[in-house]
Amino acid sequence: MAAIIEFSLPTEEFALEETLDTHPRAHIEIERVVADDPEQITPYMWVRTDDFDAFEAALEDDPTVEDVVMFSDTGEERSYQMTWTGSIDFIVQVLTEYSGTITHADGSADGWDLRVVFPDRKALSRANEAAQEAGFQFDVKTIYGTEDARGAQHGLTETQRNTLVAAFEAGYFTVPRETSLSDLAEQQDSSHQALSERLRRATGNLVESTFITHGDPKGE
Repeated sequence: MAAIIEFSLPTEEFALEETLDTHPRAHIEIERVVADDPEQITPYMWVRTDDFDAFEAALEDDPTVEDVVMFSDTGEERSYQMTWTGSIDFIVQVLTEYSGTITHADGSADGWDLRVVFPDRKALSRANEAAQEAGFQFDVKTIYGTEDARGAQHGLTETQRNTLVAAFEAGYFTVPRETSLSDLAEQQDSSHQALSERLRRATGNLVESTFITHGDPKGE
């Protein structure tokens, strides 16, 4: 049975320390992470900041970043694919040697919050022991198994979860709808396009983690 750990860590233990230090208003929401190389990982992320040009210039100078590609721009958010190297060595080890999967990560100048899923408690325990031996600095918030995950966020970031809850409470999912996307965007102090994309990402993550990842039937 899979085991899940949620923890926080300072930027110097993960990635983008220099970028986030120079742009303290930036907020990063990692959508997914690919670890195909034993020395690097490729995150796909959404970024909110008040100066994207300066943020991207900082990425170019950040020693933990290579090969930045921007995929989309909603005006309020931009999505990027990039390669991380350097200080993320231990995280790469967690993802490869111990079969960990990052299902949630939020980053800011205050640090990173991560949720990592391991195939079982033994793998999580081995990763934790390796972290202690390596002097890896992190603060564990909670550890639980998939039997306890019904109350967790099902692969959603906090922003995505709050958006879905707000949409539900406003009657966006009722038939007929009790509120429009434009009205909901105004309530959320967001643009129509940004909220629409956030809802789609949240719904996709929810479906994947609930029905696909957990192996539920794919029939009718």
